[in-house]
Amino acid sequence: MDINSFLKLVEIKTKAASITPFILANLYLFYHYENFNLANFSLFFLSLLAADMGTTAVNNYQDFKRAQKKEGYNYEKHNAIVKYNLSEKTVKKTILILFSAAVIIGLILFFRTDIVVLLIGALSFLVGILYTSGPVPISRTPSGEIFSGFFMGFFISFLAIYIHNLELFNIFRESSKIIIEMIYYDIIKIFIFTLPLILGISNIMLANNICDIEDDLANDRYTLAIYIGKTKSLNLFKHLYYLSYLSIIISVILNILPVYSLLALLTYLIVEKNINTFFKNQSKKETFELAVQNFLIINYATALTLIIALIF
Repeated sequence: MDINSFLKLVEIKTKAASITPFILANLYLFYHYENFNLANFSLFFLSLLAADMGTTAVNNYQDFKRAQKKEGYNYEKHNAIVKYNLSEKTVKKTILILFSAAVIIGLILFFRTDIVVLLIGALSFLVGILYTSGPVPISRTPSGEIFSGFFMGFFISFLAIYIHNLELFNIFRESSKIIIEMIYYDIIKIFIFTLPLILGISNIMLANNICDIEDDLANDRYTLAIYIGKTKSLNLFKHLYYLSYLSIIISVILNILPVYSLLALLTYLIVEKNINTFFKNQSKKETFELAVQNFLIINYATALTLIIALIF
């Protein structure tokens, strides 16, 4: 397998969905806390990237194995295994290497931190596997948007902050009891901060499923877009962005984000234009990328405002 086929297999262009929460979380860390551990930062980044690439490779492999409709909708172009004529053995070996790397690096991070990192990491890893494989993969169900948004938007962000601030959450045993301690106010603040990430990632999945309604029906994928229909899906797509902007305003009011972050609201005009374009034409080739653009526009505008706040 050459580098081009590998990058296509893991869909390297989509890694922004997992790297962006990592970047935003670290900016949030610098804004609210003083702790920073370079080794933990590096380990988490490498484990996250390997796990995300492995999950994407599994997803492509599962699509390859389960596809019932294999021609007439660019299947030969968008599936790397078909496009590059990759052997199943090579693909499986690649998946094994990626997941092994993610697990080994994750375990090293656990030994440097605590049980919370292990538990959340293991849960996220399990969901990542079930998302693309098993009897009924989560991605083929109406709950795909919820799982992808919450686990990638919130849990990645929380762990990226937690590995530097282990006091946020603690689990320990006392006599015959298991005690859970948490700084719940800080965790709630992190959740509110991550809402544009959660909603944006969910919208990427939703846009993908809207574009694939006909093909998913042909391949027995019963996604949220199929269950509620195209019209309601498009309206949900639109309102999730509006909720993202509302969450930014709430974050500023609660001092979760600096007042500079209100500048991120200026991106509304671009995002609204993209929404209208997607409403007119739902195409994987022509307009799906607008959902990715909106995600990046909103969240990197917020990231820029955090950088401004850190400077001044």
